[in-house]
Amino acid sequence: MTIRAAVPADLNAIRDIVERAYGHYVERMGRPPGPMLDDYARRVAQSETFVADFDGSVGGLLVLIDGDGHLLLDNIAVHPDAQGHGLGRRLMEFAEAEAVRRGYTELQLYTHESMTENIAIYSRLGWEETGRALQAGFERVFMRKQVRAPEN
Repeated sequence: MTIRAAVPADLNAIRDIVERAYGHYVERMGRPPGPMLDDYARRVAQSETFVADFDGSVGGLLVLIDGDGHLLLDNIAVHPDAQGHGLGRRLMEFAEAEAVRRGYTELQLYTHESMTENIAIYSRLGWEETGRALQAGFERVFMRKQVRAPEN
């Protein structure tokens, strides 16, 4: 498995992963989740998207956006066929390492309050909830995680 910057040729795979990873939330939320509405061509062009190559194809993606004093983990998604192989954890580790590489000590993310499975996963990985609010028409849960360079 390799994680690399996404290129325009990855766009169809990225859109497919997002559709498959988030599609089942449409009924629960009553509308498409934010990641299903994102402009991935713009995200790729702005060098904010990374993909994980797995078994000869793109198996997951990560969108990272520089924030004010933190790196925003805007999206992390794994194709259902690639789940259960540690791909999500590797993408999360990459996000943490990238935050440190860019000089940040904190990662932030938000998710929809109905995505309780994701909130539980993030909590198990050391993320802490910092608040809840209506933002862009979505009931969001905001979380953060402190990151630091590994000690030698």
